[in-house]
Amino acid sequence: MRIKNLIIFGTRPEAIKMAPLVKEFLKHSDRFETKVCITAQHREMLDQVLSFFEIIPDFDLNLMKPNQNLYTLTSDIIVNLKPVIESFKPDYVFVHGDTTTTMAASIASFYSGAKICHVEAGLRTFNMKSPFPEEMNRTVTGAVADIHFSPTKTSQQNLINENKNQDKIAVTGNTVIDALLYSVDKVNSNNFIDDEVDSLKSILEIDKRLILVTGHRRENHGQGFINICNALKRIAIENNDVQIIYPVHLNPNVQKPVYDLLGDVKNIKLIAPLSYPAFVWLMSKSYIIITDSGGVQEEAPSLGKPVLVMRDTTERPEAVEAGTVILVGTNSDKIVFEANNLLNNKEIYTLTSKLHNPYGDGTSCKKIVEFISNL
Repeated sequence: MRIKNLIIFGTRPEAIKMAPLVKEFLKHSDRFETKVCITAQHREMLDQVLSFFEIIPDFDLNLMKPNQNLYTLTSDIIVNLKPVIESFKPDYVFVHGDTTTTMAASIASFYSGAKICHVEAGLRTFNMKSPFPEEMNRTVTGAVADIHFSPTKTSQQNLINENKNQDKIAVTGNTVIDALLYSVDKVNSNNFIDDEVDSLKSILEIDKRLILVTGHRRENHGQGFINICNALKRIAIENNDVQIIYPVHLNPNVQKPVYDLLGDVKNIKLIAPLSYPAFVWLMSKSYIIITDSGGVQEEAPSLGKPVLVMRDTTERPEAVEAGTVILVGTNSDKIVFEANNLLNNKEIYTLTSKLHNPYGDGTSCKKIVEFISNL
């Protein structure tokens, strides 16, 4: 009898990191019956990723609502997953990372008695308020999970320190690298057609080095984003040979300071949020990336792109230790100093861009499937 897997996700980052796992399990349909359930915590951005990876969900809870909050979203996910889990009766439920979908789905699965497999397990900042609510989400998920797929030995050790069964922890690398390598090949192929990529090509100044910026973290709202914008403005003014492209998150707490402070800077382009394939294409063309994103810290080193991380703490210390990312927080002077150091010191830039990526080689999904197969 085939093993029944239910893979649950709800946001764009989860979909990106779980898509290659879905595809890998589907290659082994003789051993596994695999179904996909999406909560659609994010709707449009999630659908773009599903289309790009050619995945059709078996269950779509379609839970995104105007003005949704963590209270209603958490309860809606738990309640609406109950009939899905009871009808399919999975042996294993796979959740990813640290979203509200992850935490709520792990609780619903725990209530059902299904074994919970946590992909990207063991990341910790040891500060429940940073990032919020992600640190709580992944900690709760780790508490109820039966099997933990850790991207690195550091994340594995975090789980061992929490008295998790070491036999149920596998170090696999991060599935985001699997997704990235697949996606870079696809978006740079001659037959790939995408309106967003064509639009980016029209605004990209090929004679200038590109700095790609992303920012959205709640803890940076307010003065943090004002500091970030002031730093970006200084970098742009001090480096005429640089073009900054910033896909601006739709949150008003991000939009207002960014457009108020950067809207009239000549070599800064503020654009709408990008689809995943367009973002991968732009990342591949970048010289430096400045971000507060978790996933980008893992992806960019595989492309040889140095990363400045606009956070005071990170649950990905391996990248800091490896030197592929530099923590700069929201200190304007520090952001400007580190950016200029990479822009103006070729030796430092070359060294940073050639460092080994600690998050894997693109075989994480194969390792996960092999681990489950051998249980």
